[in-house]
Amino acid sequence: MSAQAITKTFQMEDGTTISIETGRLAKQADGAAVVKMGNTMLLATVVAAEEAKEDVDFMPLSVDYKEKYASTGKFPGGFFKREGRPSEYEILISRLVDRALRPLFPEDFHAETQVIIQLISGGDDVAPDALAALAASSALAVSDIPFHGPISEVRVALIDGKYVINPSLSRMEDADLEMMVAASADNIMMVEGEMKEVSETVMIEAIKAAHQAIKIQCQAQVELADMVEKSKTKRTYCHETNDEELKVRVKEATYQKCYELALSGNPDKNARTEGFKAIRDEFIESLPEEEQDKANLVKRYFHNVEKEALRQALLNDHIRMDGRKLNQVRPIWSEVDYLPSAHGSAIFTRGETQALVTVTLGNKMNEQMIDGAVIDGSSKFILHYNFPGFSTGEVRRFGSPGRREIGHGNLAMRALKYVLPEGDANPYTIRIVSDILESNGSSSMATVCGGTMALMDAGVQIKKPVAGIAMGLITDTESGKYAILTDILGDEDHFGDMDFKVTGTADGITACQMDIKVDGLPYEVLAEALEQAREGRLHILGEIAKTISEPRADYKEHVPRIERMSIAKEFIGAVIGPGGKVIQEMQRETNTTIVIEEVGNFGIIDIVSPDKASIEAAKAKIKAITAVPEVGEVYLGTIKSIVPFGAFVEILPGKEGLLHISEIDWKRIEKVEDVLHEGDQIKVKLIGVDERNGKMKLSRKALIKRPERK
Repeated sequence: MSAQAITKTFQMEDGTTISIETGRLAKQADGAAVVKMGNTMLLATVVAAEEAKEDVDFMPLSVDYKEKYASTGKFPGGFFKREGRPSEYEILISRLVDRALRPLFPEDFHAETQVIIQLISGGDDVAPDALAALAASSALAVSDIPFHGPISEVRVALIDGKYVINPSLSRMEDADLEMMVAASADNIMMVEGEMKEVSETVMIEAIKAAHQAIKIQCQAQVELADMVEKSKTKRTYCHETNDEELKVRVKEATYQKCYELALSGNPDKNARTEGFKAIRDEFIESLPEEEQDKANLVKRYFHNVEKEALRQALLNDHIRMDGRKLNQVRPIWSEVDYLPSAHGSAIFTRGETQALVTVTLGNKMNEQMIDGAVIDGSSKFILHYNFPGFSTGEVRRFGSPGRREIGHGNLAMRALKYVLPEGDANPYTIRIVSDILESNGSSSMATVCGGTMALMDAGVQIKKPVAGIAMGLITDTESGKYAILTDILGDEDHFGDMDFKVTGTADGITACQMDIKVDGLPYEVLAEALEQAREGRLHILGEIAKTISEPRADYKEHVPRIERMSIAKEFIGAVIGPGGKVIQEMQRETNTTIVIEEVGNFGIIDIVSPDKASIEAAKAKIKAITAVPEVGEVYLGTIKSIVPFGAFVEILPGKEGLLHISEIDWKRIEKVEDVLHEGDQIKVKLIGVDERNGKMKLSRKALIKRPERK
């Protein structure tokens, strides 16, 4: 007998039907929900430990999104044919859901919590990632885990001038804007997406359209939770030990000192850190002996005091901790062509953030293969971002990239991809690598700036330069005061209410990423922040132009050149040869790399070599193979075999014709061997082609002057 499921079904404004089901699957989890739209189904589960681990003062939340290959009737790639480590795409979706959920757990809830979202059925042309946050929030809504939700997340796209919610995969190809927006019924929580140089107004309208759809999904979760008995009583917990009297003493003894230090405007990050640490340690040392074991409590309380002092200094005095004005960008210096052997390179330094960025140009064989349960194919633009520990003066394991690095790299990639040349104007696979050498605020935006400079240094004919800037926001709901910060520091990101990264050209936005930590942010403030970001972006573009204003006219000498040619589809086999013999020999003889791709009725050939002569040699060989013999044309052929009635001559690679004994010369020849030998090269004329079998008739005597009769 099957379990009794509880289901809530609702319709979106476009008529799409979505259902949320609980009580049938994964009943031993604290919360579980299945979201279904058409044939697409996601199972989300959530489990939280009963108690927090000792001395944990943060929320140990993990969110994992996984697409099962069986959901779309596919086998996983690789030797083991089993789902393994998460793909970059799955990690990016996990991050989107994590960023939407994390701020809504109670500040004093520190139990280890795990959210898992799995695609268990995939529908045709449906992007399931847009339903992942709805599934996760639904699982939390029907659980007894304390959570200030519900929330949901939708994709909004601007297609043919209209905002479309959760468009199909095929329709997204025509979108001028594509964003994921997460929100509760009342507040926007997170925004991330890419655009084709849209205005700030268009972006805000897209967020508003997404929020309207999210409100419907949040209401459905509320109604579902009301039907589930377990969700009506959230669990009680006690994950923090507090000393209210000590908390007051810490603030009374340190707040004014922190406030004065915040107003000092010291641009040196390390000096500021040491200054606050000295205030904290001074208080700890002043504790009586019987309270020395409360040092960890003091550190937690002092952190809150430091945060409040820095925020109030900004709101009251408009003084930033490094002395800048609210809308001031830190000093910038940059350089290109720093690495002589790289195809393109740039150093971009803004304040205490520095990125060393390289560009490598490769051929089609260097494309990144994408083998997912829903999305597969290839990508010819790759951007990798690395964030080693030394960039912040820390000792940290030096290994494979973490989720943060993958997320930052993806944002920079989306920022730059729109301005890359397309089609035959860009035959290369492009890889950008950004190595962060110093970091104090918005290294992903430094990656965008360094990336656009390195592309221009490499000679990639980008449409326009792109720059990025990170914005911050400090608000006080009681007084109504707020401060918008341009080019935020790491600490300003940490204690602020919004981290808003915007990238674009001089004409519009190309990508954005926003995390909001405060309730009730008015759209008017968001619009003001976007306008301030535009001004900062234009300033940075001006600084970039002082170093390099447009792409090099040509690639550097050591960059492999790619020339593209097309042949008729039926000649692809001849160019490749049996077992690849012909193309391999051609590559060896001409010192080139030759890549062939079948596109429609043509074979598209990329010939790669740093040497122009080598490319021309390879082109000549391919043209010879694909040439169609024409009657009346003269060819320099090679004798392949001798027969009693003539000789077979190869006039083009793989194409032989018969030179009959009567066509060798005007004079009578008794034996062919008396005149011709295998391997000889002779000029012959194609005098005909047999219509029945396509055999070619050749003549040598047609090229010899006929002797006069005596």
